[in-house]
Amino acid sequence: MAQIGKRNSLTVLHSTAHGIYLDGGEHGEILMPNRYIPKGTSLGDALEVFVYRDSEDRLVATTEQPLATVGEFATLEVVSVNRNIGAFLNWGLLKDLLLPFREQAEQVWVGDKVVAYVMLDPKTDRIIATTRLNRHLSHARPPFKPAQPVSLLITSRTPLGYNAIVEGTHLGLLYHTNIGAPLQIGQKLNGFVSMVHPSGKIDLSLDASGYQRVASLTDRILEALKNSGGRLPFDDDSPPEIIRNTFEASKKAFKQALGALYRQRRIEFTRPGIALLDIREAKAGDWKPSGS
Repeated sequence: MAQIGKRNSLTVLHSTAHGIYLDGGEHGEILMPNRYIPKGTSLGDALEVFVYRDSEDRLVATTEQPLATVGEFATLEVVSVNRNIGAFLNWGLLKDLLLPFREQAEQVWVGDKVVAYVMLDPKTDRIIATTRLNRHLSHARPPFKPAQPVSLLITSRTPLGYNAIVEGTHLGLLYHTNIGAPLQIGQKLNGFVSMVHPSGKIDLSLDASGYQRVASLTDRILEALKNSGGRLPFDDDSPPEIIRNTFEASKKAFKQALGALYRQRRIEFTRPGIALLDIREAKAGDWKPSGS
């Protein structure tokens, strides 16, 4: 049976002037309009499609993929607001996604980017969005281990740091003290689990801890140097956001890794940037990392 708001593999049954009809199981035949039909499609073919309701509440299929499906969190932009029903979000399909007023944790405006959860409205069976995230997060004991790499989605800023959805299931906290530069609400990035408390609360970090963090980052820096002909325009004076975007590491961790590579005689500082060296004895005039 076809799942509304999900990707499905559905079989082509027959064609009409308006498109082809797919086997939706208990949902009956589902129309795929002509503009979405892949070239060379034949009767009996199985197509990978997304199923949703059109503006007339009919089930339709498309080969286009939304930015999020039912059961997923995503950062979506508000493109319009209807004062009677709610806001509409761009989720990558021709028909925008409704964020009803009742599902808004805070009022939203055109141009806002919001972290939303995509769900089926239990009353109407239509796909809608909600920014009331907590009710859709798992409150079971987190399965994560310390130092485990995880995907993060930043949801809000607090006096302690930033709340982030961990692996699309649980809520964790990134402390300000572990962040080298401000983060953006809705930003996706990779991080690590620092600790899972007995209460189930999750502490997060943008870097692995201790030597493991430095060793991993030094390997990435060396690989980047080799791939760029032995030179990089980054050093310990580079802005934190550039380091974060390039190496997915804090400036503190980056400086520690550069220090380790310098002590191993693997790099020299060219101010600006760094250059790859063969292992050798230090020579007079070598640059040293600035600051600590």
